[in-house]
Amino acid sequence: MRPREIDNTIYEAYGDRWYTAFDDPVAILRAETRVKIPWIIGKLDGHFGHRDLQLLDVGCGGGFVSNALSAHGIAQVTGIDLSPSSLDVARRWDRTARVNYVIGDAYHLPMADSSFDCVTALDVLEHVENPALVIKECARVLRPGGLFLFQTLNRNWVAGLVGIKFIEWFVRNTAPDMHLLRMFIKPAELTRYCEDSGLRMQEITGIRPRFSTIPLKSYFERVVPEQLEFQLTRSRLLAYMGCAQKERDVYRALQPLDH
Repeated sequence: MRPREIDNTIYEAYGDRWYTAFDDPVAILRAETRVKIPWIIGKLDGHFGHRDLQLLDVGCGGGFVSNALSAHGIAQVTGIDLSPSSLDVARRWDRTARVNYVIGDAYHLPMADSSFDCVTALDVLEHVENPALVIKECARVLRPGGLFLFQTLNRNWVAGLVGIKFIEWFVRNTAPDMHLLRMFIKPAELTRYCEDSGLRMQEITGIRPRFSTIPLKSYFERVVPEQLEFQLTRSRLLAYMGCAQKERDVYRALQPLDH
C-alpha cells in the first residue's frame, strides 16, 4: 500500500497571505521567524566575524528568512524554491530588493560546488521524502568551514499531536496533509545525515511556542494571535534547530544517495 503523500502544493495559492493571514498556519511560520533570525545572525557573526557572506536559503517559500536576513545586512542572500508564486511574493516583500530568488529543486541545486558560506534549510526537511539527499546537496554547495543551519520537527507522538492535530483544530484554514508524522525527523537521524555528508554537528537546540502568549479567545476564533511567541529550549520534543559545519580539511568520498 502506497504511503500518504504530503501536499506541498498548498503554498502556491497563498499569495500575499504569506505576510497577512492569521487564520492560516503560515502565521505560525512568521512568528517562528522572530526567534530564528536572531539565532541565525548570532551563529554567523560568531563563526565568521564579518558580514560579506554568501548565503543560500533552501526552500525559502515566501521569503521570511531570506528577506529578514537581507534586511539585517548579514549576507548576500539567494533564496531557492520550487514554487514560482511563492517566489513572486518573496520578491514583492523584499524591502532591500537585493535577494536573488531562483526557481529550483532542493534535490538538484543549480549552484556550483563550494559556492556559499552558509546554507539554511528551515521548515523544509520534513516536506521532502529524502532529506538525506537534500542535506547532501546543501553540503555540496557549502565552502569548507561553512555552516549548515536547519530547523525541523521531531518524530514522536507528542510532536504529531501538537504539530499536526493541534494545528488542525487551532488554526481555521489548515490544509489536510500539510504535515505527515512519518516525515518528521529524529535528531539522531538528522545528525547521521549531516555526518554522512561531511557536516560536523555543532549544536542542536529545541524550539517551541510560548503557549502563555495565546489568548483564550484565539482557541475559539481559530486564528493565530499576532502576539504569538516562540522560544528556544533544551527540550527537542516538538521541534529543533541546529548548526553543522562542513569539514575544512577532511575530504571523504561520499557514496551517492538514492533519490
